[in-house]
Amino acid sequence: MKILVVGTGGVGGYFGARLAQAGNDVTFIARGNHLEAIRENGLLVKSINGDVCIKNAHAVDAISDIKHPDLVLTAVKAWQIKEIREEIAQVIHDESIVLPLQNGVLAAKELAEVIPAKNVMGGLCRIFSMIEAPGVINHVGYKPEIVFGEPAGSSSMRTQKLSQLFEQANISYKSSNDIEADVWKKFIFICTSALLAVTKTTYGELRELKETRSMMIGLLNEIYAVSQKAGVNIKAEFIDKTIAVIDSVAYDSTSSLTRDVWEGKPSEIEYQNGTVVKLAEEYGVEVPVNRFVYHVILPMELKTRSLKGNA
Repeated sequence: MKILVVGTGGVGGYFGARLAQAGNDVTFIARGNHLEAIRENGLLVKSINGDVCIKNAHAVDAISDIKHPDLVLTAVKAWQIKEIREEIAQVIHDESIVLPLQNGVLAAKELAEVIPAKNVMGGLCRIFSMIEAPGVINHVGYKPEIVFGEPAGSSSMRTQKLSQLFEQANISYKSSNDIEADVWKKFIFICTSALLAVTKTTYGELRELKETRSMMIGLLNEIYAVSQKAGVNIKAEFIDKTIAVIDSVAYDSTSSLTRDVWEGKPSEIEYQNGTVVKLAEEYGVEVPVNRFVYHVILPMELKTRSLKGNA
């Protein structure tokens, strides 16, 4: 299959490398030193599941350099979807599948505002990985998984095709009959990232202190309440399951948003807790913990983006 991976970070680099290893024609979009290193040395993925090096990885810096991909994986940050969707629309063919792997609940909707809706599927991924050095991805935790589904919730030739693709690449996957619910379930979990950022804690530290654990549980319950107003099919016991997952992750684990805030980089705060606050206002739900962490990070986010824009 001809595959375009837009964004060769921890997510796109890992899954793209596994797909290339399985013999697919994969093109990676990368920038700067990362792009140069991939072109010179290949793409190396260091993984707890076994390393892989794609020696002759095809890497470019422009989406327009590839024509008519069968599958497009969007693995950029959530806010960058609006920056790339026009370019993607120009290169896909009538049967192309565009599969978003972003955090948040807006990626598929934002893609379908420009790209024909029939080409866009719902999707998400689960993985702890990052760029360790130019040309090097480090997968440090969690069993990598891609979840995908038709917006209408039914099985199709496309879901069968993706199932076969990921099976052959030895990528764990789930073909979902309710991709909206699955996207929201991940959304609820990842919104704890901003709480880590403002408390300057790891998941282990956050969960062991009574006060921060209480804030964490409150944050999760608030988002669940918003999901119910939005008509998402999630059962109440999901929150207890999410807390159990948080209690099981490595003590020193953080998240990409957490690290971005700490390092003064642009973050996905608008697409995580910012989205919770906006939807809560729309549905008339009180979300004091989410509002607090969003408002604490917002001034830093605006300053970071202003400095980035002036660089």
